[in-house]
Amino acid sequence: MADEVRIDKWLWAVRIYKTRSMAGDACRAGKVKMDGIAVKPSRNLKTGDVITVSLGPLTRTLKVTALIHNRVSAKLVPESLEDLTPVEEYERIKFMKELNAEKRDRGTGRPTKKDRRQIEKLKGLEND
Repeated sequence: MADEVRIDKWLWAVRIYKTRSMAGDACRAGKVKMDGIAVKPSRNLKTGDVITVSLGPLTRTLKVTALIHNRVSAKLVPESLEDLTPVEEYERIKFMKELNAEKRDRGTGRPTKKDRRQIEKLKGLEND
């Protein structure tokens, strides 16, 4: 293991982003921060650094526990980072998903025209 690694490479290696270029783009867009300051993809990380990553509506706070250069399996990711994200953040995301999700009982089939109009009225999407 090395004593420094680029932040974009580390984010890709610990599976925060699917590709290294996506990690670099996120850094350039200001979605990756250290100490509240946006970082460039070439910024070097050290063990113990705390970074904040915005992933859509979720903001994750991660502490670097090990520096890795190559992508690892999902089972090995907890050895390289410590998730400091508050539980309330995950609960907020779960609540938002439940709020936006439409649920129909299994086997009820497609909504009828009347059902669809009621759904649209409930959502405030009806066409007057």
